[in-house]
Amino acid sequence: MSTEAYALPKYVQASETLIRDISAGRLRDGERLAPEREMAARMGIAVGTLRKALSELEERGLVERIQGSGNYVRHRPEASGLYAFFRLERLEGGGLPTADLLDVRRMEKPSDLPWFGQSNTAFRIQRLRRLSALPVALEEIWLDGVWASEITARDLSESLYLFYRRSLNLWIAQAEDRIGIAPVPAWGRSLDVFQGDTAGYVERWGRTEAGEVAEYSRTWFNTDRARYVSRMT
Repeated sequence: MSTEAYALPKYVQASETLIRDISAGRLRDGERLAPEREMAARMGIAVGTLRKALSELEERGLVERIQGSGNYVRHRPEASGLYAFFRLERLEGGGLPTADLLDVRRMEKPSDLPWFGQSNTAFRIQRLRRLSALPVALEEIWLDGVWASEITARDLSESLYLFYRRSLNLWIAQAEDRIGIAPVPAWGRSLDVFQGDTAGYVERWGRTEAGEVAEYSRTWFNTDRARYVSRMT
């Protein structure tokens, strides 16, 4: 199974890319953005698509559009996008997160997982994560089985947390991450992500607004291609 998660509208992809560039400091507060036609060409999208993305950012206070002058960055630390919980960035900062779905299935929780949730079963979701098309990480997510009766590849064709909200009425409000290094899993060694056997490693416990652990995940990332970044305000 391999499903590429590029189903988000192009204007959303563009706005999310800019949000991450602003958060990473690649676009500085007060900076004048390039002319729209130049920006659109650089991002590989139509000018109308870019303008829709900029309007989205203007509504969120991240861009100020001044008639006859141009578009200016307005940094707001509290502003976040769809990928606010995705902490990996390219080494130079930012990068649009996307995912290739490798496998999704319901199964008994294996003994090597820490206990979480209410069910003995969970949906295991394995993905190859990219940043602006560059493969950077392998991700294995375990969603507690109490949250859904079935999840298919088609369901996961967009942002995972967006699917949670829209289809499962599940909001991941808090995340506890533990970072270290770990061997690359056997199921991911054939993918174009790693050259060695050891990778950066992130364990995450995702909690609902009520504090219940709804999912547990583990991510192996290539430290030559990406870094883990957490910004505090």
